[in-house]
Amino acid sequence: MLSQAYRCGFQPFRQRLLSWVQCTTVSSSHHVQPSAIRHARSWSNIPFITVPLSRTHGKSFAHRSELKHAKRIVVKLGSAVVTRGDECGLALGRLASIVEQVSVLQNQGREMMLVTSGAVAFGKQRLRHEILLSQSVRQALHSGQNQLKEMAIPVLEARACAAAGQSGLMALYEAMFTQYSICAAQILVTNLDFHDEQKRRNLNGTLHELLRMNIVPIVNTNDAVVPPAEPNSDLQGVNVISVKDNDSLAARLAVEMKTDLLIILSDVEGLFDSPPGSDDAKLIDIFYPGDQQSVTFGTKSRVGMGGMESKVKAALWALQGGTSVVIANGTHPKVSGHVITDIVEGKKVGTFFSEVKPAGPTVEQQGEMARSGGRMLATLEPEQRAEIIHHLADLLTDQRDEILLANKKDLEEAEGRLAAPLLKRLSLSTSKLNSLAIGLRQIAASSQDSVGRVLRRTRIAKNLELEQVTVPIGVLLVIFESRPDCLPQVAALAIASGNGLLLKGGKEAAHSNRILHLLTQEALSIHGVKEAVQLVNTREEVEDLCRLDKMIDLIIPRGSSQLVRDIQKAAKGIPVMGHSEGICHMYVDSEASVDKVTRLVRDSKCEYPAACNALETLLIHRDLLRTPLFDQIIDMLRVEQVKIHAGPKFASYLTFSPSEVKSLRTEYGDLELCIEVVDSIQEAIDHIHKYGSSHTDVIVTENEKTAEFFLQHVDSACVFWNTSTRFSDGYRFGLGAEVGISTSRIHARGPVGLEGLLTTKWLLRGQDHVVSDFSEHGSLKYLHENLPIPQRNTN
Repeated sequence: MLSQAYRCGFQPFRQRLLSWVQCTTVSSSHHVQPSAIRHARSWSNIPFITVPLSRTHGKSFAHRSELKHAKRIVVKLGSAVVTRGDECGLALGRLASIVEQVSVLQNQGREMMLVTSGAVAFGKQRLRHEILLSQSVRQALHSGQNQLKEMAIPVLEARACAAAGQSGLMALYEAMFTQYSICAAQILVTNLDFHDEQKRRNLNGTLHELLRMNIVPIVNTNDAVVPPAEPNSDLQGVNVISVKDNDSLAARLAVEMKTDLLIILSDVEGLFDSPPGSDDAKLIDIFYPGDQQSVTFGTKSRVGMGGMESKVKAALWALQGGTSVVIANGTHPKVSGHVITDIVEGKKVGTFFSEVKPAGPTVEQQGEMARSGGRMLATLEPEQRAEIIHHLADLLTDQRDEILLANKKDLEEAEGRLAAPLLKRLSLSTSKLNSLAIGLRQIAASSQDSVGRVLRRTRIAKNLELEQVTVPIGVLLVIFESRPDCLPQVAALAIASGNGLLLKGGKEAAHSNRILHLLTQEALSIHGVKEAVQLVNTREEVEDLCRLDKMIDLIIPRGSSQLVRDIQKAAKGIPVMGHSEGICHMYVDSEASVDKVTRLVRDSKCEYPAACNALETLLIHRDLLRTPLFDQIIDMLRVEQVKIHAGPKFASYLTFSPSEVKSLRTEYGDLELCIEVVDSIQEAIDHIHKYGSSHTDVIVTENEKTAEFFLQHVDSACVFWNTSTRFSDGYRFGLGAEVGISTSRIHARGPVGLEGLLTTKWLLRGQDHVVSDFSEHGSLKYLHENLPIPQRNTN
């Protein structure tokens, strides 16, 4: 609604804004570019939501996820955020985006305050214009345009620029906030306003009254009269903060007004452990009091009074006063349009200041441990990796009682909260654990010839030989829901392939996952690689994990189609292996066997309807309608209490039909099935290609030629003849287990077992060979001879 309302009122505002800004500029290079306005027109698609906002101030938030409960928020806009790169004028598109985000949060019922820079830069722009206009008209006419550009502009005093820019800056804010029916009020302060008790009370009362009336206070230091900052007067003790720049002003204001959150926007992503841009500089996700000794600060901002050191000091002072703080980038074009709302939603943006250190390692530290542990794992002998997996399989049966007890706690806590299919996935049993152990031993046997296997050998030239060998992918992130049995399966596959592993399970399986992970680490410990498999227990959101592109090489989601889609959308620069939907088809041909059809349909649909390889659409040849075979299918589905949805063609053949399907592209995940009629095998194939998800599709027929045509022409990961769709599974394929089923067309497809977690590298062994020796007049020639691949002893 807000964005729509904005678009409706934007055109006249655009014209006023353009004409108003143009009157303060002297050359076209300083005009507001239409591209900036076009950018402003698509400021955001932030949804208007209502959140519960009730909190007693006194202690800062311990975790990012709690920031969504922030009621009173101060947003500090640094000079680098609001000014253009030439430091003479405002970045209008960026400023407009910030105003929209503040407006959206204000309209959610929050109390927003702005501490803004920009008056000096805006005044500098206006004064430059006035100085040029005040030059002699005759001189301007006779000197020509080129000489006019070379006129000397005197150095402008900052306080004069501030005096000239304050009114214009506020007018701009008022014009922008008006588009959202929000009123803004300007407050100029100096250090004395905080140190004089009466002025301090007056300021406090004014701000509270403005907030009560749903007005956004816009606060700035009165740079027109403020004295030069005194050395070392930025922060003096716990109860005193000297307002010498907008960082310290924002911190003082935040504590004074008992705000829940202070957002400091600058031109860097947050706080780094060394100056940004330097080698090995890493963004600090969470900063704790006392950590500043481990940080090296760089130079201050390109504009403004403060640098990162002053921001950290101000942030720690505010944190000690009970206000949570986030320092983030407000200038990056890809994130500035939603940086403020992302922070309030608890997303991993910038550096979050917290007084509560987590009991265990951070997810970044876990990623590093998984990386180093995985590399050590890859250097083990195949027999040693197999021994680890065998030991884990033994632990699953030996510690059966402890595992089932933990699982019972999960089931009791999930009762009434999870649907029946999810409860079934969550449940472990003695038979499940026995099956897991069998699968793990299969993986151990297949791991003997996995890492380091030679795929190709080539003699490039004399004494120059090339090999292509298998190697681990690196660090895998596997995210799974309600499936504790997934943990040992995926862990065994990672161990067998020499990959480091980060596991993120659903909170509904927390007890089960915890004990299964402990058993996995116990097994890894026999060869000193305990840290290769990590279970993420922090409050990391899945979306935040998907942004760790420096630590994670492949993401594998195991769960609902919605989970897979969300991860595919959130992943930034990290490949995602998986399928978003399991819309599996079975085509019953006119030459299908009566005895086979009902058995195959029942198993595919009813054995485990929540599985991704369960049947969702049954395609029946037209000639089978009103035949005993068709009647048997319908009778069986009724007995199994399967709800039938009729496809458009099927419905047209019936006088009284079941409910017509809403979409032919539906994964039910329950005892529901779509039935549609086709005229031929080609129509069945076309239907599968149009509405399927390239997962698993089956033909039931006694005609071998027809079956082969179907097998060759259906473009899915798994295509079967006269079998249940449920065979699409790593364990049933003899892979031991699977990390998931992939419908992508590169690297791995179908059930992904051990082979799908490997990639390759090239090894070249020579003796002082250089490329120039192989030139037209060189002494060597390329041979490119294929060499036999040595057979490894896997016994």
